[in-house]
Amino acid sequence: MKNIEFLRITSLRGPNIWTYRPALEAWIDIGELEDCPSNVIPGFNKRLTDWLPSLIEHRCSYGERGGFVQRLKDGTWPGHILEHVTLELQNLAGLPGGFGKARETSKRGVYKVVVRARHEQVTRAALYAARDLVMAAIEDRPFDVPAQIATLRAMVDSLCLGPSTACIVEAADERRIPSLRLSSGNLVQLGHGARQRRIWTAETDQTSAIAESISREKDLTKSLLESCGVPIPEGRLVDSPEDAWLAAEDIGLPVVVKPTDANHGRGVFIDLNTRAEVETAYAVALEEGSSVLVERFVRGNEHRLLIVGGKLAAATRGEPLSVTGDGKSNIRQLIDIQLNSDPRRGELEEHPLSPIFLDQEPTIRMELERQGYSAEAIPPADKQVLIQRTGNVSIDVTAKVHPSVIAAASLAARIIGLDIAGVDLVAEDISQPLDKQRGAIVEVNAGPGLLMHLKPAQGEPQPVGKAIIDHLFSGAENGRIPIVGVAGTHGKTVVSHLIARLLSLNGQHTGLACSDGLYLNNQQIEKNSCANWTGAHRILLNRAVEAAVFENGATTILSEGLAYDRCQVGVVTNIAANDTLPDYYIDDAEQMAKVLRTQVDIVLPTGVAVLNAADKLVAAMADLCDGEVIFFGIEQTLPIIADHLKQGKRAVFVRHGHIIMATGQAEIMLARIATIPLTADGQPTFQTENVLAAVAATWALGIAVDLIRACIETFNMEQVVPLTKIRTTQSA
Repeated sequence: MKNIEFLRITSLRGPNIWTYRPALEAWIDIGELEDCPSNVIPGFNKRLTDWLPSLIEHRCSYGERGGFVQRLKDGTWPGHILEHVTLELQNLAGLPGGFGKARETSKRGVYKVVVRARHEQVTRAALYAARDLVMAAIEDRPFDVPAQIATLRAMVDSLCLGPSTACIVEAADERRIPSLRLSSGNLVQLGHGARQRRIWTAETDQTSAIAESISREKDLTKSLLESCGVPIPEGRLVDSPEDAWLAAEDIGLPVVVKPTDANHGRGVFIDLNTRAEVETAYAVALEEGSSVLVERFVRGNEHRLLIVGGKLAAATRGEPLSVTGDGKSNIRQLIDIQLNSDPRRGELEEHPLSPIFLDQEPTIRMELERQGYSAEAIPPADKQVLIQRTGNVSIDVTAKVHPSVIAAASLAARIIGLDIAGVDLVAEDISQPLDKQRGAIVEVNAGPGLLMHLKPAQGEPQPVGKAIIDHLFSGAENGRIPIVGVAGTHGKTVVSHLIARLLSLNGQHTGLACSDGLYLNNQQIEKNSCANWTGAHRILLNRAVEAAVFENGATTILSEGLAYDRCQVGVVTNIAANDTLPDYYIDDAEQMAKVLRTQVDIVLPTGVAVLNAADKLVAAMADLCDGEVIFFGIEQTLPIIADHLKQGKRAVFVRHGHIIMATGQAEIMLARIATIPLTADGQPTFQTENVLAAVAATWALGIAVDLIRACIETFNMEQVVPLTKIRTTQSA
């Protein structure tokens, strides 16, 4: 039977054998299709490229545009095709990701197909859709590509980070700051442990709840700004339509009527000149908020200044919105034809402008009535009809803002107490001081929208995500805590415990996730095996943790991926000659080395890989490390160690019963083997290698030699795990 059957789909949520990024790995069985490459299936290539013409952009192994299409012509197999179609469906749905691989296994017809997964649920759906599409092309059946893309697009819109949050996360990624999504919404952790920061769209963990509450109270905001000399429009709270008119008379017409605690411009009426207008506006404004404010109408255009950490990050200007009559369409129709057709308007978070719903906007109806129109009226050809005066801030003016205006907006944000604020002001010319034109700040908003700055109607997009990241992480700060990952066949648990104990003694609140549990500062808080993604993730979320140690087995790397993107120190203890995982098609030690090298692949350029010089497969990983390498081995005479030292590099070894820490020809005699509980007489030889690995790792972290010595001379695994566990480890 010719079919593509899914045998297994695995979510690799972190670095893995394929890529540094989260990915989805599908094991497929193509059965009889193993004998049917693309160039022998009549019409297949044409059907596929007609349905997905953008496949021409896939470079594939040729490294040039059209490379994949050429592979189709030359003949390629369904696993490879499935990879590219999955990626393209994601691209068309708005979830870009170019990484993909398709590899044969040792079993005929069975392939591993891997694709980048920015969101597991979306990628899984794209994978199934790609299978159905490929099979339809093979069998010459219809397939509704637009409908499938629309379905995936809806999933992206509802499940993935919104564009405002995404731009901040992307800016963090450019700074190599790790990110962890904490909810199905837009709550994101940037960094790890004690050095983390949190964002929720344009709010941060520095955004005060009090400041946010103040910003919602428009009258209180005005009072505070006025007391500090910030220019604001005169006005007061009113409690009835009659009081609203009295206030308007006192202030002087025209006036603005608006709710004190609404947002997005709802219920805001401007340039009101009659009692009827004021009283009507009062009734609508009261429906939108808890109370109503009447204030002086400030002439000019509305502007939004984004203030981040006291600095201007972006500024946009709004202009009145109007339609032009054609002599045959009514105003309702003109709004749809001329305004709502704008691709920047929509109800999704990715749209910087909202649609115009005439029946839901009393401010628009009032504006039309003032001009003598109704929604069904047909204006004469070329007649311009004003639709909306506010709510259309979309023209970038960042470079034009006068320094004194920036200072006033920054002061306003600081008075309210917001680290990130959207300061709304009205001015005729933003390049001039406000006092010269009777301009004024009318609102200060918490959690301001960012889309108007990312997708302005005119002008250059502004890097607001970068501004927020630079505010949260100053200078070279990257939100990272020291992370040590320990991989290998044997000894991982002992080495992990010893490193964690040393870090704790060094004064760092240390988290440890290993095969015998979860530990915080040497206190066990979970007894089950935590040498997995979940255990490590729990440590990284903990705000108290200042350093972390993670034990990583091959099964974890193959089935889940690592929970952290990079590490300061990566340790590989050894690879046993008989270490295999047939269930994962890992059939020999060489293939196992390709799995465990993941731990070395993710060492930071400023970090260190700690490798067993006596194990050829482990030692060969040195060439894969972006950072430094420290070799360890019982014998100094090992050629790899000798050559390493000749190059002035570091190694840890044993000579005449003493542990030696050497940098080139310079040596430090650390301790006698006989004085260390783990390596004293009667202990197995592999425990000496475990101690050497831990010494090298903590030396790489800059821990003082005296502290390392004191720890290894007092440390005993029986203090942290049951004796039965020790006996099991020793017999392994």
